[in-house]
Amino acid sequence: MSTDIEPREHTELRAAVSALGRRHGPGFDRAALWAEAGKLGYLGVNLPEEYGGGGGGMAELSIVLEEAGAAGAPLLMMVVSPAICGTVISRFGTDAQKEAWLPGLADGSRTMAFGITEPDAGSNSHRITTTATRTEDGWVLDGRKVFVSGVDIADATLIVGRTSDARTGSLKACLFIVPRDTPGFGRRHIEMELDADEKQFELTLDEVHLPADALVGDEDAGLLQLFAGLNPERIMTAAFAIGMGRYALGRAVAYAKERQVWKAPIGAHQAIAHPLAQSHIELELARLMMQKAAKLYDAGDDAGAGEAANMAKYAAAEACVKAVDAAVHTLGGNGLTKEFGLARLVTASRVARIAPVSREMILNFVSAHTLGLPKSY
Repeated sequence: MSTDIEPREHTELRAAVSALGRRHGPGFDRAALWAEAGKLGYLGVNLPEEYGGGGGGMAELSIVLEEAGAAGAPLLMMVVSPAICGTVISRFGTDAQKEAWLPGLADGSRTMAFGITEPDAGSNSHRITTTATRTEDGWVLDGRKVFVSGVDIADATLIVGRTSDARTGSLKACLFIVPRDTPGFGRRHIEMELDADEKQFELTLDEVHLPADALVGDEDAGLLQLFAGLNPERIMTAAFAIGMGRYALGRAVAYAKERQVWKAPIGAHQAIAHPLAQSHIELELARLMMQKAAKLYDAGDDAGAGEAANMAKYAAAEACVKAVDAAVHTLGGNGLTKEFGLARLVTASRVARIAPVSREMILNFVSAHTLGLPKSY
């Protein structure tokens, strides 16, 4: 599904990734698809060319995730590894950190998870209690994280901690690379009612000793560096949701064209056709906002991208949920069978409404920051 407003190279990238996704298709081997996508340069399309990337941005990376999802082969770790972690390291990392991580993140041979959410903090990043204490030769981290994706398959996790400001005594956000096998870095698998290859984990950091160069970026930059990763996360979550919605819609449209009741395909009836048409419209509108957010982010407009990324994530999640519901209802009983593979999306589609930030928090953001209404929290 291409659009006339896209440059030719985007249309060509969309077609190439779509073909790759269809070759693997539903029931795909995640590791095999990840390896091939990395070999073809799709996973690192947003990373700098000097480190093996494609030199593009969120516009290109979101196309890769959307088209893979639309083919029934979504890659959730793309939201985390190249989008969040790769972006943060490429923007704020030292030369040594870039050389150590970006080539592997670009070709898929290395992956990095991202840990920010805590049991008692939720959406309030100002209540993060994971602390980083400076030592003579580095740092010590203590704290907990929950709902961290893919820790078992990632080489390291980019952990959001807080350091004490010696001048004010207040805490400020900082980012640390924690290798998977670091002593004191424990993980517990969280059982989810979710059909996804990427597992969720609770992390414990019990006096985790890190070298000085584990810190990414400037200790005093605080939230600036954090949101450099969170805006791509929202853009990519929108791409993930749009791809899933398109996949569900495609299955429903194909079924509605073939399934006959009372001598006519069920797609001839407006009760079937209109919800599917409405879903198509809403997915297309969500994509336009996602493209706007990606363009603003790639142009360096972090403030403008923040507003658009939140709106894109909200719109895409709502459109995805409605598309999946419409698809399941179109197939009726078949929509709940394993054969057609739509029932599993009922749960999966809700993820975009909840993570990485809830729809209600996005409404709070738009109310306060866009409309200028009094802040409620």
